[in-house]
Amino acid sequence: MASEYPQAPSLTARRVCYSYGQPTGLIMPKTKVLLAEDHTVVAEGLQSLLKDTFELVGMVHDGRALLDAVEKLRPDVIVTDISMPLLNGLDAVLQIRARRPEARIIVLTMHRDTHLAAKAFRAGVSGYLLKVSPAEELINAIREVARGRSYVTTLLAKDLITLLLETGSPARGGEGPLTPRQREILQLIAEGRTMKEVASILNISSRTAESHKYEIMKSLGVGTTAELVQCAVRLKLVSE
Repeated sequence: MASEYPQAPSLTARRVCYSYGQPTGLIMPKTKVLLAEDHTVVAEGLQSLLKDTFELVGMVHDGRALLDAVEKLRPDVIVTDISMPLLNGLDAVLQIRARRPEARIIVLTMHRDTHLAAKAFRAGVSGYLLKVSPAEELINAIREVARGRSYVTTLLAKDLITLLLETGSPARGGEGPLTPRQREILQLIAEGRTMKEVASILNISSRTAESHKYEIMKSLGVGTTAELVQCAVRLKLVSE
């Protein structure tokens, strides 16, 4: 469930534009930001960091709640983690971009992995930052992305550019042998959900869920649920 913030009063939620030191009379609204982070301490820290600069429209704690919140709250910029329950951040990004191609999304993650960063940009994000990045860098990234630009943390920028020059920029979309739906099911299985729970979360029949599991095992060449979990970790659908 998304926890909505009360609508800020117009005088505090807006700022006056200045030209040569004089107010122009134009009132510019603050950038509306939606946060997705499943660790409470980190979530509270982000709220404290951003609340005076941006309009925080909500906070969610899993990928499925993120999909609902984007439709309901219509943020200007979305800041999301990758490792989240029910639906990981990258698969959530793919679904958000399919529904709202104009969505501006920043990944904020602990994964210092240039290949994962490249994958995130192919999925459609506009920014990629690390949780060890300076606090001011996140504020700058949100401002840049809100203007329609891209942003990569200085901690990864050089290595990411080198990687992209070496490998090119493949078309956006899913990667590997699994479909987006199969990735969703694999993540839920790796989180310890029963097939009945998987079916309920995805609004499909238990028989359909079992059929997907069989196809996933066939595609990945594994024979046990434990091996499926190992594949999910390797694909970074769940954390180790």
